[in-house]
Amino acid sequence: MIDEVAQVLVCAAETAILPRFRRLTAGEVTEKGPGDLVTVADREAEQLISRGLREILNIPVVGEEAVAEDPSLLAALGKQACWLVDPIDGTSNFVAGRGEYAVMAALLRSGKPVAGWIILPETGERYVAERGSGAFRSGIRLWRPPPPAEVGQLRGAAPTKRLDDIERARLSEAGKKFAALGPGALSAGVNYTRLLNGDLDFVLYQRSQPWDHAAGALLLSEAGGISLRPDGRPYRPTQSPNNLLLNAADRASWQEVQAVLWHS
Repeated sequence: MIDEVAQVLVCAAETAILPRFRRLTAGEVTEKGPGDLVTVADREAEQLISRGLREILNIPVVGEEAVAEDPSLLAALGKQACWLVDPIDGTSNFVAGRGEYAVMAALLRSGKPVAGWIILPETGERYVAERGSGAFRSGIRLWRPPPPAEVGQLRGAAPTKRLDDIERARLSEAGKKFAALGPGALSAGVNYTRLLNGDLDFVLYQRSQPWDHAAGALLLSEAGGISLRPDGRPYRPTQSPNNLLLNAADRASWQEVQAVLWHS
């Protein structure tokens, strides 16, 4: 199933996404909400992926674009099994002609991710994980490199799109205690791959929509990292998306970052 699902995502990217990269017309880009872009490529890719996943395992599909039209689909997250799909994670990058976007899917059982996929169409990299069986990058077992021992050497990302001016100022001040703290790639999928590869040591999110994080959190866990709420609770896709989520290379670095962000 792991390879079959990866191929479904790759085929959708080749059919609906890559041919439109830097070729979108004005009529092919709209807003689901203020500043929340969606394109014809998002919708077509999600349809292709949903159809392909049902052929592999015929269970409900919870896709980002489908949920935008019918929020009641989220009820499937707590069922026995369902698919989660983000056809283009980083749509704003895709629209702007930046290659920092991903195609993601996850398989949930009883509300927990048991398999996850992140495909980077622009590089051809495939990140896959199955719970208890490890994480892999393009077929090679993936282990998160050890982070620096000193908090001042840690490099992080924290998207600020949903923060007000006061929150941005507080985050900027806290960022001075790290080696680097920037906004990240504006794509959760890309940020997770950078965290997996050692380019980042932690990533903080103010919101955690299930399709943005289920695959990445599982990959990170299987590679030795950790995804927790600020109070230490494990991440679950069924939790409210209006909760902070801190991902880190390991528990020690997570505790160091948590102390700086919320207790300093």
